[in-house]
Amino acid sequence: MKTTASAEKKAPVQAAEIVREYGPFAGIDKINGVTHDGQRVWAATGPALMAFDPASGKPERTLPCAGDAGTAFDGTYLYQIAESRIDKIDPGTGRVVHSIPAPGQGADSGMAWAEGSLWVGQYRDRKIHQVDPETGAIRRTIESNRFVTGVTWVDGELWHATWEAEESDIRRIDPASGAVLERLEMPAGVGVSGLESDGADLFYAGGGGSGKVRAIRRPRKPAARAA
Repeated sequence: MKTTASAEKKAPVQAAEIVREYGPFAGIDKINGVTHDGQRVWAATGPALMAFDPASGKPERTLPCAGDAGTAFDGTYLYQIAESRIDKIDPGTGRVVHSIPAPGQGADSGMAWAEGSLWVGQYRDRKIHQVDPETGAIRRTIESNRFVTGVTWVDGELWHATWEAEESDIRRIDPASGAVLERLEMPAGVGVSGLESDGADLFYAGGGGSGKVRAIRRPRKPAARAA
C-alpha cells in the first residue's frame, strides 16, 4: 500500500483555503499536534497541552502533559505522543491513565482516532500505522511518498498532511491502497505539523514553529442530482 508519484500527479489539486489563523499564543512557540474534542481545539506545545475556543480564539485550559508530536481524542480521552510513547490522558484531570509504545519509537508525527484504532504518522519513513490503542501493536501500515505529518479521519475519509522541502499539502488518500485522491496545497513556506477535522467543514492544522493553528476549509462532495 504505497503512494506513487504518478498516482499523486493524477489526483485533483486545489489551493488550501485558510479561513482563520489562531495565535501565536503567549508563551507558546511551537505547535506539535492538534485535535478537536467537539468543542475545543487542543494543541500540543511541547511541555503542555493547551485547549482554545475556536470561536473566540482564547485559550481555556492547559494540562502539564508532554507533547512532542500528534494528538488525538476518542470521545472520552486524549492521546498524546511523548517521545517514544503514546499517553492516554484524562482531559478533566490531566492524569495519564495508560501508555503504549509509539510505533516510530520517537520518529512519530501526526495521530488520529478512528474505528477503534489510533492512526499514527511516521514522519521520515513516510508511513501511517493503524495501532492497537491498548497494546501499541501495529495492525497495518499505509505508505506515502512524502514525509507524513498530521493525520485525521472524517466521514470515512482518511486525510494526512505532508511537509517536505519547505512544501506542505493536505491529501485525501484511499485507506486501503494509499492512493492519493485529492490534494490541498498550502501556500509557499506554510507548513502543517498536525491535523484534525472538526467533523464538519474545517480542518485545524498546526503550524509548527510559527506557533499558529490554522482553520482550513474541507472540500465537500457535490450533492447527487435527483434522477
